[in-house]
Amino acid sequence: MTKSPLKIGILNVMHDKADTKTRLQHVLTRTEIPVELHFYYPMTHYAGRDVPETVSSILDPLDIHEAATMDGFIITGSPIETLEFDQVHYISEVRTLLKTLGQHVPNQLYLCWGGMVALNYFFGVSKLILPHKLFGVYPQTILEPHPLLQGLKDGFKAPHARYAEMDVRDIRNDPRLTINATTTKGKLFMVTEPTGTQTFVFSHIEYDRWGLDAEYHREIAAHPEIDYARAKHYYHHKNDYDHPKFNWKKTQRTIFDNWVRHVAGHRNEDRSMPTR
Repeated sequence: MTKSPLKIGILNVMHDKADTKTRLQHVLTRTEIPVELHFYYPMTHYAGRDVPETVSSILDPLDIHEAATMDGFIITGSPIETLEFDQVHYISEVRTLLKTLGQHVPNQLYLCWGGMVALNYFFGVSKLILPHKLFGVYPQTILEPHPLLQGLKDGFKAPHARYAEMDVRDIRNDPRLTINATTTKGKLFMVTEPTGTQTFVFSHIEYDRWGLDAEYHREIAAHPEIDYARAKHYYHHKNDYDHPKFNWKKTQRTIFDNWVRHVAGHRNEDRSMPTR
């Protein structure tokens, strides 16, 4: 008997929600495994105001009870990593979601800020502000092998774009956590816990070729008075910004394909739901 498609939920809190949805649709539907994607936005993000049509037309309001029935769930990054978690006005809704995922969903993937808030919620890891934005494409060092990294070699490329980092000392002092890969200069790429339920990735591996360039232009448009640096090790030639590299394509395909297959092997068979 053929199993039903995998149900994967995604809380999309990125600035470029439409592009993020398109990117995740692309990277999550490449395998032979049928996948049913459900995209959500946090309702409290728009408390007291109308939800923009550009959001409501492509995302559904987060339904905690529906989230509990998913085979896998992703929380995306968000350009708010310089804020304390309690300063994020929809943080209570995110924490309620995290509690539900921890109790009911066997496969959880947290990207960039999603990884930060989840590591803090589940393991109490502190967030630290970096002296300068980590922005560019960097080689990664594999410290501990992991099934999601299978197919990648030491030195694989990944795009990073963040102003904060989780406290590596907290992670290393917690026997439940493993740092699987970092940049060659020790900035986090992937952290996991031993049950295989939760994966925390601190790279925008979902970005397409133009993702870092788009992020640079978004920040320039928001704050033209700030002299933002362009992404490092990203453009083919110095001062030629029309030809960015996409040298993390294999990283993207490998990790997302491995994760989808992992979800298929550990799907939520009982579809249990929390009590209302």
